[in-house]
Amino acid sequence: MTMETAEMYDKMGVSREVYDFTEHIIGGLKERFDRIDDTAEYNQLKVLKAMQDNGIGEAHLSGTTGYGYNDIGREALEKVYADIFHTEDALVRPQIACGTHALSLALFSALRPGDELLSASGKPYDTLEEVIGIRPSGGSLAEYGITYAQAPLDENGRMDPEAIRTRLSPNTKLAAIQRSKGYQTRPTFSVKEIGEIVSFIKGIRPDIRILVDNCYGEFVERIEPSEVGADLVAGSLIKNPGGGLAPCGGYLVGRRDMIEAASHALTSPGLGKEVGASLGVLPLFYQGLFLAPTVTASALKGAIFAAAAYEALGFPVYPKASEKRHDIIQAVTLQSAEAVISFCRAIQAASPVDSFAAPEPWPMPGYDSDVIMAAGNFVSGSSIELSADAPIREPYTVYFQGGLTWPHARFGITRTIQQLLDDKMIDRGALKCYH
Repeated sequence: MTMETAEMYDKMGVSREVYDFTEHIIGGLKERFDRIDDTAEYNQLKVLKAMQDNGIGEAHLSGTTGYGYNDIGREALEKVYADIFHTEDALVRPQIACGTHALSLALFSALRPGDELLSASGKPYDTLEEVIGIRPSGGSLAEYGITYAQAPLDENGRMDPEAIRTRLSPNTKLAAIQRSKGYQTRPTFSVKEIGEIVSFIKGIRPDIRILVDNCYGEFVERIEPSEVGADLVAGSLIKNPGGGLAPCGGYLVGRRDMIEAASHALTSPGLGKEVGASLGVLPLFYQGLFLAPTVTASALKGAIFAAAAYEALGFPVYPKASEKRHDIIQAVTLQSAEAVISFCRAIQAASPVDSFAAPEPWPMPGYDSDVIMAAGNFVSGSSIELSADAPIREPYTVYFQGGLTWPHARFGITRTIQQLLDDKMIDRGALKCYH
């Protein structure tokens, strides 16, 4: 970095000792960053090819209103998604409110009263507990007579084939796999690992359909879960595939019959994919998807930098800096509620929007404990942008993700180190050894 850059960091509230510490950390990451850039280039070409093969033109960027009949841009975008994910069909809609909504659509459209859902990846993400009915909620799967079974992970946090086998029942109709860790410290599952479990389940019961929650994992690897046997894959457009530009929306990709069923759940039986106005979001959906591989690469670099920096400072991190990456989330165990709050406030202060705000923990809907969220973003709640969140519960782990550009991701993490140093939650001696 140049002296001018160091001076800008100083103007932005980062001391020279913290800046020098981060320079040393980044110096050891060049080889990892080069591999990330290589994957991003491959995925960028994959997206470009899908757009070119589907003849995307200016006419596809115009939206529709009202019922949204004959929306050529919406239909072409779904073909692009199907090509990228190598599936028969796709549902990509602004009417899908979030990742949880996309998963809920998948579950309610694939299951019927008397069926059983099996979670093959242990405990599901907090917000799905109410969808399933683990925590009672109006309109849950449980209220419709759909039962639930859960296969625990093994001692290493991996999916356990034998535990899955023992929990399969004659009523099991759908097995769900959550790729990312959620508010846990288990490993994120690679596409290869997901493929092995899919093959294992299908080898026992070929009729069981497999749903993969792909949130935070898109474009991290060169292949997606739909390419290793998953029947349905779901995600959010305000995470990786929206590239930071999509203002809302979610997607489902997979088997044509399952996508059709999900479209009926989204709109109405008999209407399905034929309705749903795209309004003015199509240019942002297309351009965000085009940018997604390189934006995801920036977020990945930020996650690895965070892991390396906090590992050097003596904090437990998941995954470790040297481990392979299968999503953009970095967990750091800060060991106190005060440190978690300081970290999140520093991320907020490093944001382009609402940098003056101070996030506070609150009883956020869908969670079983108070949650603090820092996200001073252009799109509200977008977690492909610089963001951090944490449940206020032991062991007080914060989950950092995002960064539309690597420089912003770097600044955000650097700002958290400065904040924890200022709040006397980091030993100054841990920084000095890198001078």
